[in-house]
Amino acid sequence: MQTNAAASTSTRRERWAWYLYDFGNSAYAAVVLLAVYSVYFKQEVVGGAEGSRLWGLAVGIAMLVVAITAPVLGAIADFSGAKKRFLFFYTGLACLFTAALFFADRGEVLIGMLFFILAEIGYRSAQVFYNALLPEIATPAEIGRVSGNGWAIGSAGGIVCLILVLALIILIGGTFIVRLSLVITAIFFALSSVPIFLWLRERAQPQTLPAGQSYPAVAFKRLWRTFRAVRRFREFVKFILAFLVYNDGIIMALDFAAIIGAVLYGMDQQQLIIFMILVQVTSVAGAYAFGLTADRLGGKRSLTISLVLMVVAVVGLLFNQSLTGFFFIGGLAGFALTGVQSVSRTMVGMLSPPGQSAEFYGLFAVSGRTSSFVGPAIYGWLAAETALRFQAQGQAPALAEQSGQRIAILSIVAFLLVGLVMLLLVNEAKGRAAAEAPESEASSAWVDALPARSEK
Repeated sequence: MQTNAAASTSTRRERWAWYLYDFGNSAYAAVVLLAVYSVYFKQEVVGGAEGSRLWGLAVGIAMLVVAITAPVLGAIADFSGAKKRFLFFYTGLACLFTAALFFADRGEVLIGMLFFILAEIGYRSAQVFYNALLPEIATPAEIGRVSGNGWAIGSAGGIVCLILVLALIILIGGTFIVRLSLVITAIFFALSSVPIFLWLRERAQPQTLPAGQSYPAVAFKRLWRTFRAVRRFREFVKFILAFLVYNDGIIMALDFAAIIGAVLYGMDQQQLIIFMILVQVTSVAGAYAFGLTADRLGGKRSLTISLVLMVVAVVGLLFNQSLTGFFFIGGLAGFALTGVQSVSRTMVGMLSPPGQSAEFYGLFAVSGRTSSFVGPAIYGWLAAETALRFQAQGQAPALAEQSGQRIAILSIVAFLLVGLVMLLLVNEAKGRAAAEAPESEASSAWVDALPARSEK
């Protein structure tokens, strides 16, 4: 299976292939999740406050499916040396149904939700196997920088695709162009993903399937072994629990950013795209900056800094009243949230034992996707229900919807703060030592610790 020695022999072309995949899938995130489709779905496909509720539900369903399937498929990929094959399948699924969103016309709620859910499942599932390739192309000493480079170049991909879409909307306009932008995004994603399948060599060697066994059976056995051994990786577990909480706040901020801009500040499609371009630009800076700090200061310190900045940005939304202020907040949030995402991915690589990267990234995906089922659903429900309550108390519909969004923003703050407190309990040095120690040594260390604990 993959080793640090193998990772050190990765070529420049292989790393660029890995970076270019992020360049493409960030275009999906920028157009579908951030700037275009989320608002189009809420305002045109559905309409009104109910659009926020259904958008949160659609995101949550996709996340739940990935949470259920990711750990099993991750274990199969590790055993069979098939990360790239799974990556190819889910990338194809994402690109196909992103293009199919062209058919989500006004009032086509079922198509708009179903095709988005399938595209989102492909996008999120592919990330599990894409992330699992990171320890195969980067040594532990450089994993933060390589991960940060991926996020930075990926953010640049989002910018390029948004500029293409913005030009079409300015020159032509109309909902047809908005729908066509989804086809353009799918093609952009597909073309950018080609190098990783042609140039990057998967280093994990496939293992022979035991007689009478199936891949799912082997996967469940490996997962059971992982869960039983997880007590050796207590710091990894503590990190995953913290990630489960604060990642919810990040996903909520990302998935509802455009809706917040449209509802609170009356932004039209052109303004939203310009706003997201700004966010992507600051994301590039954040990815590079936190990629360097993760290697120099450590993952936990870098992650703490980025989370504090994210809390400051979201709290600012509660008090800001101007469109100019929203742009400043978006710039800070872009810088911070890319740091959170990039360093979180780096932390998994730091705390994962060699040969089990896909399994650990699968567990990483479970926590992220499971929590992300809860967060968007809570946000959408709060925004819709409180809007209806304010409207019943006599507020105008537009003002009631704004009040609902501000109440829902409080839930983002809560998730970020609780997750930050939990992160402070993680001991990064112990986590790295447990990941690097031989299994017998780690088990011995665990046993040696038992008497001291029993004396208390």
